[in-house]
Amino acid sequence: MDLLTQYALIASRYIIVLLSLAIIVRCIRSMLSGAYEDEYWGFITFGDEEIPILHWENIIGRSHTSDIFLDARNLSRTHAALVRNGKGVWKIYDIFSRGGVWVNNNQVKAKGLPVQDGDVLNLGGNPMLFHSVSDEERAEFSERRTSAGKTVLPSVTLFELTVLQLFLLMQLALADDEHILMITGGFLLIILLEWVCFALMKAMHRNGFEVETLAFYLTTFGLAVVCISEPADLYKQMILITVSVVLFILLGLWLRNIRRVSHAVRYVVAALALGLLGINVAAGTVSYGAANWLTIGGYSFQPSELVKVAYVFCGAATLENLYHRRNLILFIGFSAVCVGALAVIGDFGTALIFFICFLIISFMRSGSIATVFLAVGGAVMAVFMVLLVRPYVADRFSAWGHVWEDVYDKGYQQTRAMSAAASGGLFGNMPGNGWLHRIFAADTDMVFALICENYGLIAALCCIIAILTLAFFAIRSARRGRSTYYSIAACASVSIMMVQLALNVFGSVDLLPFTGVTFPFVSKGGTSLISCWMLMAFLKSADTRKQGSFAVIPEFKRSKEGS
Repeated sequence: MDLLTQYALIASRYIIVLLSLAIIVRCIRSMLSGAYEDEYWGFITFGDEEIPILHWENIIGRSHTSDIFLDARNLSRTHAALVRNGKGVWKIYDIFSRGGVWVNNNQVKAKGLPVQDGDVLNLGGNPMLFHSVSDEERAEFSERRTSAGKTVLPSVTLFELTVLQLFLLMQLALADDEHILMITGGFLLIILLEWVCFALMKAMHRNGFEVETLAFYLTTFGLAVVCISEPADLYKQMILITVSVVLFILLGLWLRNIRRVSHAVRYVVAALALGLLGINVAAGTVSYGAANWLTIGGYSFQPSELVKVAYVFCGAATLENLYHRRNLILFIGFSAVCVGALAVIGDFGTALIFFICFLIISFMRSGSIATVFLAVGGAVMAVFMVLLVRPYVADRFSAWGHVWEDVYDKGYQQTRAMSAAASGGLFGNMPGNGWLHRIFAADTDMVFALICENYGLIAALCCIIAILTLAFFAIRSARRGRSTYYSIAACASVSIMMVQLALNVFGSVDLLPFTGVTFPFVSKGGTSLISCWMLMAFLKSADTRKQGSFAVIPEFKRSKEGS
């Protein structure tokens, strides 16, 4: 290796970190610092007050948490639900109010009644006028809003990501001459995919690209992990990355039709998920105490990763479905079967992820802290039963906080992970100079330490901040979400990734018990990568910024379809 190449490699350590920081900062500025202007979908005239309708689905009531708050007598705290479908048709539902709901003197029954511009609504003896925003008014309101990607150009951020990927490619190619063609092909493919995806979003008149940029950033480090640990698997990883991105786009387009998503299809998806878990229980391959793998035609995958997507898809609900007891009971039953099946096959880390996701969805659906505490109480009892029936789980808890006392047995992996992470310092040792990849599960359960060893603590923290940014973005978008389905699905998706992140990072450094779950996007594993990208489709759909979400059909297309 000549002197110029050596200097280039040394410089690349710092350039990768600087580019990582630049990408993260630009995404944070664009996603979290900008103003989120309200969307106007209609108005309610009540007395002398004109109240804007800011969502596709709205609770009308006397509670201050209602979407449309009315300080009126004989009005229940949650009196009615006013809902708009994808074609712009409004409908009102009586959600067990005391005083009833009428539309033009016609009483609203269980199935609701359509509402048109100029209709008189009567809620508990309180008359009010409904006004739906026309296409011309919508266009006028839309012109006042700031488009996504205006203050921080996504093309510049994506260019920075491309430069980072080229420096990673240089490091990896020089460290492994034997697999240089596969490594080069892998990185050129991911660069091509991200720019094609960007061009497709621009063609759809979607200007926000931060969600995809962060996902590609994390996937890039996941590709680097494969290059370091198992370069022979690069062809398979390239196929999996392509499939993941394609499924992300397809699911996003499917989510455009909220009625199609939230009704009959949910039961089909739930049945498929339960069937997949049933096959896993009956024919799963046991690996380190958990039968969480299925092998078909020589290829193995984890059904639980795909069930995560199905769980979010089925668990989120539109507003008119939230107040039907049958729907809540079915969701609780579906959750119990999923968590129970995961416990039977011994995948307790994933069972914990599902349970916390259940708590998030339950709270967002019911708004009841009591429901959450009841579920937590039941879970505590279940944990005690698990520790009695599955003693190897108790062994993991017994090693928690004491790994340095048994560095050759129970603490073997974590002590090596912490030593390797410390050796990487702030900027890493660069690929080819590390040893952690030789330890079992270094590229999955201990991938945080592997990134620290090769690329430094700062780059590893940037991966964590990328997930945190997505989480804060989901929370911020949920408050102005067009539909409760998108809001609940987005928050449930990021809650899954946040729990995985915490268990993986804190488990590898002995701050939490070692559960063996993956770092989203970064850990080696095909079904995990696919599920993460598909969960991003829910987050992208919840983006409330102008031209940010692909769940909203662009205005020019809407006019052509006459919807």
